[in-house]
Amino acid sequence: MSRVAAVLADVVGALPGGGEARAGQVEMAEAVASTIAGTAPTPHLAVQAGTGTGKTLAYLVPAVLAGKKTVVATATKALQDQLAGKDLPFLQERMPEHFEWAVLKGRANYLCLQRLAELTARAPGGEQLALDGVAERAPAEELLALARWAATTATGDRAELDVEPSPQAWAAVSVTARECPGANRCPSGDVCFAEGARLRAAEADVVVVNLHLYGLDLAAGGVILPDHEVVIVDEAHQLEEIVSATAGVDLTGGRFTDLARRTRGVIEDDQLAAGVEDAGQMLTEALRPRRDERLRRLPDDVAGVLAVARGRVEQVLAAARKVPADAPEESRSRALRVQQAASALLEDLQAVELVSRDEVMWVEGTDANPVLRVAPVDVSEVLRDGLWAKRTGVLTSATLPAHLPERLGLRRDEVTELDVGSPFDYEAHAVLYCAAHLPDPRSPAYLDAMVDELAGLIAAAGGRTLGLFTSFRVLDAAAEAVAERVDVEVLTQRSLPKARLLERFAAEEETCLFATMGFWQGVDVPGRALSLVAIDRIPFGRPDEPLLQARRERAGAAAFSLIDLPRATTLLAQGAGRLIRAATDRGVVAVLDPRLATARYRWEVVNALPPMRRTKDPAEVRRVLEAIRDGH
Repeated sequence: MSRVAAVLADVVGALPGGGEARAGQVEMAEAVASTIAGTAPTPHLAVQAGTGTGKTLAYLVPAVLAGKKTVVATATKALQDQLAGKDLPFLQERMPEHFEWAVLKGRANYLCLQRLAELTARAPGGEQLALDGVAERAPAEELLALARWAATTATGDRAELDVEPSPQAWAAVSVTARECPGANRCPSGDVCFAEGARLRAAEADVVVVNLHLYGLDLAAGGVILPDHEVVIVDEAHQLEEIVSATAGVDLTGGRFTDLARRTRGVIEDDQLAAGVEDAGQMLTEALRPRRDERLRRLPDDVAGVLAVARGRVEQVLAAARKVPADAPEESRSRALRVQQAASALLEDLQAVELVSRDEVMWVEGTDANPVLRVAPVDVSEVLRDGLWAKRTGVLTSATLPAHLPERLGLRRDEVTELDVGSPFDYEAHAVLYCAAHLPDPRSPAYLDAMVDELAGLIAAAGGRTLGLFTSFRVLDAAAEAVAERVDVEVLTQRSLPKARLLERFAAEEETCLFATMGFWQGVDVPGRALSLVAIDRIPFGRPDEPLLQARRERAGAAAFSLIDLPRATTLLAQGAGRLIRAATDRGVVAVLDPRLATARYRWEVVNALPPMRRTKDPAEVRRVLEAIRDGH
């Protein structure tokens, strides 16, 4: 037995309830160990590890044993919390080698003591707040509560709060990376919570971050995260989209409004702030009619607004730079943050005006807050230069799309691809049902037929259903129609905050939960509360989705097989993966899209799903659900 297998066996055996390392877990751990050690055939590794494999320990144990500085980047807050609250503290007690670990988040996740110092003042009548343009939007009692919390917290991490603060209150006591002048230029730099987190990360052996922060580090040339030798990307199927977002630019009217509010706390000339705020409103008005539209070039009216906005932001920047050196410390600190925010905004304005052929520009968001976005079509060069050429990379997920390594800038001879399967007995415990008799989802008759089918399945299951939909329009229509036809409650993702919604769904068995893309992954509800996952259709991207459209154009005739099919297959597999979360779980994945049974590409989709028993018989699947419902 190899050393990594022996230590893994000891660690798994010490878990609550005990246990043995699974074959797939050991295979993955040994592959990770040899890759980090440099003895594997390739310098990088991509591992598909199905639900129940125990992939977290399979990469943490060899990473710690290797003794190399490791960053673990994950897309979900739930996994970050699991790593920090459970897995890493447990490993610290059980591993033969001592190691230190840390969690590092984006700067806006930490309370800013300088902002708080500027807002809080002592007066004979008790605590008072020196409100500025940002803080005046927040309830005073919330700000005072945050001030009291700041005196007791060791980390300043927003996640430690017992009550989630309002966005207005948190904005008043925090800063983003776009406006922070840095510890060396800040009066509170030596006690800064965010800087403290960076120092702990610099000293730690294992650092946990989210993929968004890792993407920002790549875009910034590696100045955010500490130097590291190994990166483990969990939920790696999301890496391409997140790096594309972080390497791009977004402009909203709200960014100008925020700069205007901060300017009013520094510069007495209110016309400057009013001008910037007005520019933000003009940008919102110019973008609103183009929402969900791809822009091949900047429209003349939008370009005109941006030119005006640039001039007004430059005026604010010049005024902030003129704040005298002998001004009160509070004024100088605020002026520095205005300078940082204005400079960042000017950089993004320039990026939007100079969009290259390798980038795509579009407008998304809501009517109230449209967003002008620019993103690279291809992130392979960013990843190749910033990641693969500098350190060992391990990509892992329960589902890895076909061609993912190539899309991420890895040549075939640079990465070993491994599938260690899942220990769960899908053949015995799960059924994949395709409603082959339904109309094509693009047919006008589809929605009514789909709702009828879904209501029948829910009745057979006695609730216990997670309905996953590809759009809010279909979700809302289905929820309203199904609620009238079944005797169980139908919740939607609009009903409650996500955490409370999932708690209620798990606690009340005879309940249904209908949701869209945010729930297709990261939802973990083991046991009888979930015995049916119903998916309305194969989740192909919209033909007019700008970034996908640009990628299709680049791929040419191979676009469907290289872009659309792998993406849809991965999303479908992620959704189907919500069903079996424990070895004793039983249930049905119902895909209410007949193309799964008839399309020429059907086997590529089916083969990417867990190996469940398959059926197209509505009567059979109802009998299965009724048996599970009745405990047989």
